[in-house]
Amino acid sequence: MPPVPVERVAAAIAAGAEELFGHQRPDGAFTDHPPASVLGTAGAVTALHAADPAGAAELIRGGVAWLRAAQGADGGWGGVLGADSEVVPTAVAAAALRIVAGTGDAATEAAVAAGQRRLAEFGGVAAVTDRAVAVLCQQFQALAGFPEAPAPRRLPLELVLFDRVRRDRISFRTAPFIGMALLQGATMPTGAVRRATTKLARPTALRLLEAIHDHEGRTGAFSEDPWPAALVCLGLARSGEAPHLVEAIAGFLRRAVRPDGAWDAVTNLDLTKSAFALTGLIAAGYAADPRLAATRDLFHRTQQRNPFPVFDCPAGGWSFSGADGWPVTLESAEIVAGLAGLPGAADDPVLRRGVGWLTGRQDTRGSWSLWVRDTKLANDGPCPAITAQGVVALLDAGHPPDSPPVARATEWLRTAQRPDGSYENLWYRDFTSGTAMVLDALARAGLADDPVAVRARDRLLAAQRDDGSFGPGDDRPGSVEETGWAVHALLAAGLPADDDRISRGVGWLLDAQLPDGSWPATRLCVYIRHHMHYPNSVITRGLALRALAAHRAAATGAPSAHGTPTPGARA
Repeated sequence: MPPVPVERVAAAIAAGAEELFGHQRPDGAFTDHPPASVLGTAGAVTALHAADPAGAAELIRGGVAWLRAAQGADGGWGGVLGADSEVVPTAVAAAALRIVAGTGDAATEAAVAAGQRRLAEFGGVAAVTDRAVAVLCQQFQALAGFPEAPAPRRLPLELVLFDRVRRDRISFRTAPFIGMALLQGATMPTGAVRRATTKLARPTALRLLEAIHDHEGRTGAFSEDPWPAALVCLGLARSGEAPHLVEAIAGFLRRAVRPDGAWDAVTNLDLTKSAFALTGLIAAGYAADPRLAATRDLFHRTQQRNPFPVFDCPAGGWSFSGADGWPVTLESAEIVAGLAGLPGAADDPVLRRGVGWLTGRQDTRGSWSLWVRDTKLANDGPCPAITAQGVVALLDAGHPPDSPPVARATEWLRTAQRPDGSYENLWYRDFTSGTAMVLDALARAGLADDPVAVRARDRLLAAQRDDGSFGPGDDRPGSVEETGWAVHALLAAGLPADDDRISRGVGWLLDAQLPDGSWPATRLCVYIRHHMHYPNSVITRGLALRALAAHRAAATGAPSAHGTPTPGARA
């Protein structure tokens, strides 16, 4: 393929950037229109049915109607509207309909029967690979009274008595774990010893929920996510505990319902979307654009001012939602990288605090996890992709490649490579995204020629499809997100802008751009690993802009967004 004309790339960047700015609110946040969530809706109607069946009757009816309309022709449900049916949402949605609507309505009974047939075709709840999520599915199926439902595994509430063990083992799942353990105590027979240990642990469990409630400003939002919030509400309502929390969560669910009667997977991803929009626009050359001053101010306002004791987490980071959310590494690293690319970064005290927070959250092994430092929960960390993100953020913020946090992280990345050269990404679709992010970080740290980087580069190139795009490396089609990650990483690793593989990837991104300047989003953001993905179209736009900007810089020999020499530039 001949080299892609720089003028065409520049035009695509300009169109994409202006379209993205069209999604910026006056407060500086970037947003989009996410699809409704089956899990969020099923959880919300079940919780409201337990907490306030009469007062929430209209909302419950609307959610039931939406669930029935969202059911696929095969009888199953996808995680979000439009997705193919999956085992977890199918198990939960069918159970929720039975729990809430009961029997007697022919249409609902038919929907439930079709859902259970589809669940059996999946292999039942046994097909759920995550043990904790499998327990949730079993619990819903048991509450629905399905005779074929296996008895749920007991959740040991007494785990909350050992704070370090709780953080290590259940991490960010603490709140729904407590909710389901309390539910089991109220609905499942138990022996004298278990009753005693549960009674002993209950005050500590409730204090943890209260601490989350206080941190969030007593909104009842529980991470602004209807699914875990509903699990907490359901457990408290059925066990008769903490009625003020039940009322607060039910209030959040009432406020969070969509006009179509459904609920989102997460109601507020303002900071996630705004972080990727910011880094994409900075890469595209818009760092000095006055419109980004509002986004900088947004991140200044929303930096955490208080510690989050449930995660043993100090102040200084960011959540995915706002100033009172749960602090998280992925968004914090992206925000640090964004703030570092704006004018005045050298004198930004918020950026300095963010860098300090990020280095302080590094695992002792050198990696980064998403929520809890040094966690042993496999779905939290350590994560190669987030570790790579941490490396890039620190480099962007002025850390040299040989600084201890960067050196420790890159050393850990050397040990985390899979035998085929790829890397995992716990929070986006494997494995192209993780491999590209790690390759990008290693190259940025001056390690493009390291054997692990070479293997990652070769693995990435092997995943390129005939049409020039990159997908997950199997027979599924390519995506804008994975192609953007891959092109950006390969350029960072030294492939020149006129390399045929780069040209084909960039050409595919240009052809994929829609008439309005945007790009189509793919469901590859992870909600439940291996079982539920959702799209985030602002991330899609940011990644496409980042890749095209890197190609333009490499083709023209211009410096990168942070003023460093551009790898892959033509001499």
